[in-house]
Amino acid sequence: MTEHNLICTVAIELSRSRWVVGALPPDGTKVTVKAMGGGDTAQLMAHLNRIEAELESELGRPVELKICYEAGYDGFWLARFLRDRGLDVYVLDASSFLVSRRGRRTKTDRIDVEAMAFTLRAYLAGDHGVCRVVAIPTPEAEDAKRISRERTRLASERTRHVNRIRGLLALHGIRDIKGLWGGGWREHLDILSTGDGRPLGRHLKAEITREFERLHLTLDQIKAVEADRHDALLDPASTFPDRSKVATLTKLAGIGELSATLLVAEVFHRPFSSRRHLASYLGLAPTPYELWLNVGDGAGQAAR
Repeated sequence: MTEHNLICTVAIELSRSRWVVGALPPDGTKVTVKAMGGGDTAQLMAHLNRIEAELESELGRPVELKICYEAGYDGFWLARFLRDRGLDVYVLDASSFLVSRRGRRTKTDRIDVEAMAFTLRAYLAGDHGVCRVVAIPTPEAEDAKRISRERTRLASERTRHVNRIRGLLALHGIRDIKGLWGGGWREHLDILSTGDGRPLGRHLKAEITREFERLHLTLDQIKAVEADRHDALLDPASTFPDRSKVATLTKLAGIGELSATLLVAEVFHRPFSSRRHLASYLGLAPTPYELWLNVGDGAGQAAR
């Protein structure tokens, strides 16, 4: 908080169809709530400017807006948008909010935005136990994660397709097939017979064929992602942060370019306040030392 300006905490409940904005005036006890279309940044800025102007006119003193929203589906673009316009923004970890354990908690957008506005006021007053603030990564650091995360997702898809093909074949007594990772799988599929000596059924063969096509599309995309990663590390114009760290890590035995890129993109760009926090992030420390540091693709998940 500044010494001379009064603080108005503003909470934004985000959803795809609408945004609900709640403003808690300095020393006020009631949150004024307004709904607007989801993604309407022009209306949001107009509303924030109106809140600031009305409070300054009413109180006769400068009023500073402190804005917050929950980490989740919308990621960090809104925080950057508001910061670029001179506003102070806090992205909050929703799972860290203190909630009452008495009975079932009622949950609506209005109630959530009111609670968030009071939570931010308490946090700014020095009570950091009421919630955790998520670190907002730079656009370059956030973009760098896409390489390793897409490859991880594609690797999972590859495993699903392979398991599906093997599972379909095992249902009919076939234990192996050639060309699983490339080559003449179509030709081999044409001459396959079931364990009891019958040709593959028409629809079974068609399903396996489509699974093979999806598998090899995935394999081609993995190759494209790996080429993109290699270019990002070698291109002088690349925005990938801390490329030199990748080169340093690959000098260690047992760490290749893929693992080094993953470590730099997901771990080594983050601030850690202690060794325990680092160990907790990597899953090596007890839960009392866990620290929320960032969010991946939204959804409000911890960065572990």
